Amino acid sequence: MRLARSEDLAAVVALTSDAYAPYTALLGAPPIPVTEDYAPRIARGEIWLLESGTGLAGLIVLERHPDHAMIFSVAVAPAFQGRKLGIRLLDFADEQARQWRLPEVRLYTNSKMERNIALYTAYGFHETGRRPNPYRPGWTVVDMAKPVDGAVPA
Repeated sequence: MRLARSEDLAAVVALTSDAYAPYTALLGAPPIPVTEDYAPRIARGEIWLLESGTGLAGLIVLERHPDHAMIFSVAVAPAFQGRKLGIRLLDFADEQARQWRLPEVRLYTNSKMERNIALYTAYGFHETGRRPNPYRPGWTVVDMAKPVDGAVPA
């Protein structure tokens, strides 16, 4: 894992678009991570890349907040899906939260992304609520949280 650099912007955008492509038909529009401007996130040090010998395999966008780490996006390149790299990225989020001395990792997803909700639940996240998406009328956001084992609050 390494932090993304400005020269990685095109690869971040391409991987995110490819990874989320199946959800465009399901949602009727590209998911929020596909439309994000990643340049400011790279500048803030919020994107970590998982590389493979043949290129970029996945990425995680992780925000540091005073009382939690927030996952904005987990994306695995289609050629690398099915290899548990999503779990590896979630493990990384837990480890970052521990290093940042934060007791919880949070995320949100679309209510129609049932496969992802099931994966996050199996990983230890629990649903904390549902709310209308403020940017996409008609979409419902599912908020989830997971305590970080071994985290010692600052």
